[in-house]
Order: sequence, then C-alpha cells, then structure tokens
Amino acid sequence: MLELLGNALLNIMQWKYLLPLFLGTLMGVIGGAIPGVTITLTVIILLPFTFGLDPLQGLAAMTGVYVGGSAGGLITASLLGIPGTPSAIATTFDGFPMARAGEPGRAVWLGIWASCFGGLIGGLFLVLVTGPLAAIALQFGPWEYFSLFILALAMVAGLAESSMTKGLISAGIGLVIAMFGNDPVGGIPRFTFGSDFLSGGFPFLPVLIGIFAFSQIMTDVENLGRSPAARSSTQVKGSLRVSQLKVIGEIISRPLLLLWSTIVGIAIGVLPAIGGSAANMLAYDQAKKLSRHPERFGKGTPEGIIASESANNANVGGSLVTIMAFGIPGDAVTAVMLGAMTIHGIQSGPLFVSQNAELAYGIYAAYIAAHLLMVLIVAVAAVIMLRISQVKLSILAPVVLVLCVIGAYAVNNTMNGVYVLLIFGVVGYALVKTGFPLAPLILGLILGQQIELNLIRAIMTDDNLWLFITRPISGGLLLVAVISVVLSIWQHMRHARRTATVEPDF
Repeated sequence: MLELLGNALLNIMQWKYLLPLFLGTLMGVIGGAIPGVTITLTVIILLPFTFGLDPLQGLAAMTGVYVGGSAGGLITASLLGIPGTPSAIATTFDGFPMARAGEPGRAVWLGIWASCFGGLIGGLFLVLVTGPLAAIALQFGPWEYFSLFILALAMVAGLAESSMTKGLISAGIGLVIAMFGNDPVGGIPRFTFGSDFLSGGFPFLPVLIGIFAFSQIMTDVENLGRSPAARSSTQVKGSLRVSQLKVIGEIISRPLLLLWSTIVGIAIGVLPAIGGSAANMLAYDQAKKLSRHPERFGKGTPEGIIASESANNANVGGSLVTIMAFGIPGDAVTAVMLGAMTIHGIQSGPLFVSQNAELAYGIYAAYIAAHLLMVLIVAVAAVIMLRISQVKLSILAPVVLVLCVIGAYAVNNTMNGVYVLLIFGVVGYALVKTGFPLAPLILGLILGQQIELNLIRAIMTDDNLWLFITRPISGGLLLVAVISVVLSIWQHMRHARRTATVEPDF
C-alpha cells in the first residue's frame, strides 16, 4: 500500500498531472470564495474541459476543485460574513467576528491551516479504509442502503440547532420537495398538478443556491437599510499578514479538538448525500457543547474556526471513500465526479480499487497534494482577497446574484432553473426569518429519493419487512441511527440545562 501511494505521489508530480491539479485547486479556491458559485457549480464548469484528458488528469483537476473549494469558502465567510460555500456556514460564526475585531489574517489562516490538517488526516483515512469498506460494500443490498440513508437522515437531530422541532419540520419540508416529479421506480408523475414545470421535479443545484446563497444575500441586502454606524461595524480592517508558526501553534495546541472535529467530518463524509455543510455545522456544534467556555462561541473564538474548517475538508476525504468504496456519491460534487468516471468508461464501486489500483492511488495522491497547493495559492492571493472583502455590499450583492442566476441557468440551460432559484430563495429567506435551520431541509431533499428508491427495491425483492432488522448490517445501521438520535437529544437537553445555569436571573 505504501509503495503504491509513494509511486502515485511521484506520478502526480509530473507536469501533465500537476498542472490540471493546480488549475483545479485554483478554480476551487476562487469558486469557493465567491458566494453563490458553490463547489458543485465550479466542478460543473470544469467538467467539459476534462473530456479530452486522460482519467487521472480529469479526476485530479476535479479533486483539486473539491479541496480548494472546501477551503476557499472560509475566505468570504471570515472577511465578508457571507459563506462562499454551504460548507463554510459555521465558519462565519467566529471567523467574521474575529476579522471585524481587527484580526482578519488570524481568522483566515486559522481556517486554512485547520482545513489543511483536517484534510490530510482525512487523506490518511481515505487511503487506509477505502479497501476494507469496499469489501463490506459488496455485501450491501437495498435493505442495507435503505438503512444507511436512514442513518444519514438521523443526523438531522444533531443539526437541529436551538429547536429540534423546527429542525425536524425543516427536514420534512426537504422530504416533501423530493417527492415532486416522477416516481423514481415506476416513473409515475406525483404532485405535478398537470404542470410541465413540476413534471421533472426540482433540480438540486438551483434549490441549493436559492436556499443558501440567495436567502443569505437577501438578508444582507436588508441590512443595508441600517444606520451608517451599524453598517460600518461590518467592515473588515487590518492585515492578512500573521505569524504562520503562531497560527499553527494555536491549532496544534488543541489536538483533541482538531482530531474530534476531523473524525466528525470524515463520518459525515462517509454517510451518503449529507455533505460539507452538515459536517461544518455539526463539528461546530460539537465543539461548542464540549467546550468549557461555550459562551465564547460566536464572538471570535479560534475553537469555532478550527472545528468547522477541519471538519469540512476531512469531509472531502470521507466523500471520496463513499464514491470509491460504495459507488454512490457522497454529495453533489462527487456525483459530478461519478459522471466523469462513467464518461471515461470507469465503473465506480466495490471493485474500483482492485480493478483500477493506479487510478485509485492517483486520486489519493491528488487529494493529498491539493491541500499543499491550496495553502500556497491562498498565501500568494492574500492581498487580493482582502481588497475584495472591502468591496461595498451594494456593489458585491448584484454581482453575486448574477452569478447565482447564471449557475442556476447552467444546470439544464433553461429558465426553469432560474425560476426554481427564485422560488427557493424566497422559501429560504422565509425560513431564516422564522428561525428554521436550512441544513436539515437540504438533507431531507437529497436523501428523500434514495430512501424511497431503496425501500421499493427491497420490498420488490422480498416483502418481509423484518429483513431490515434481521439482516446484520441493515439492523446494525438502524441501531446506530436510533443511538444517534437518542445521543443528540441527550446532548440537546444537556446543552439547554447548561445554558440555563449561566443565564442570570432577573
């Protein structure tokens, strides 16, 4: 294994592979740093240019986009208070206050180095675990996949933030949205009401852009009506120059936080279709609940940045494990990568590593090298980033909105994507204003169809419902799902009691 990885690292250093990897990482950092563009859209833009490349060149470029985008989102999250990607949402909670307090460089570089360390630990997991998980995946049937997706959905209990009821309602809304369009097995129209617009369901990317980016921008535009003093408080002042050794020391001095957040990110990445936003927020939530000083979170504490950023890059490694071991996309980005593999005639799944060892280890090497390239790119582009962060929102918001619309239109080259963007932009804005968390909605939307699909397949194979429990892997996954929900409820109640004790009595 080590010999194969060493050869792959030497191979990826060749210009024919290093150049696509560098350009992909650069595109990822830029795309991740632009609110509304998303990593998925950046990968989609890159996809047509990879058709003429050999498989490793194309997948190296996409891996670079994935890694660069996951880290790039923290730049605008810290400097503008607007997450460049959904996977940087939790980073805004402490990154932006730290930047506003005159330490933008510390905020950005804490995130960059935490992303690098978390990603590299995730890379170790990727190399060591993909093969064994692929062997287990060979035993998966529709019962096991159904239970796996139920476990993923059970994670909503941990994402419910202040109100678990609102979190569950939000997830339910996502499940309902997933039911629009045609039945995934029989192709029977549902909830279409005779409309051609609804017959194809709601495409994921426009919904994602609308729910997260559009609603966030509209909330920020609303704040333009505040007093000049309040608006000036959001301006970031200071330099991005910092002592790199000091920043690295801050992270390394919290090894348990770094390791636990990385484990959370990997675990979320392995669970199909959850994605970096869930890893980012769940790791932040865990760090806050386990902290001795939870009251410091949201005010610029380094623990919040370290937890959220180490998790979202470790999530990339976990997602790559899922696509390579199980043959199912961990999120929208790996779904595009799976499509690229199919175009090149490569079958992803349990036999991928054994049948395509050189390509598999090439992806491992590209993933590791991309983290080092990401740090280098951010170091060179630091001055430009600070200047962009100081652009007035009245100028930046229209540009970002245009990019959102272009991204929604580019999915199918029709206006339907733009209409979906506008509809769910309003929905997302309304949910934000009423205090509903957005991550559970996206989670329900992504998992809904997969849960239904595998449930139908299992029943069509054997109508004995006890098989979901009596089959060892399926039953084990359902048991873990129940434990996850119970643990989340306990943590929620524990956090509520702790909060009540620190609040002063009047």
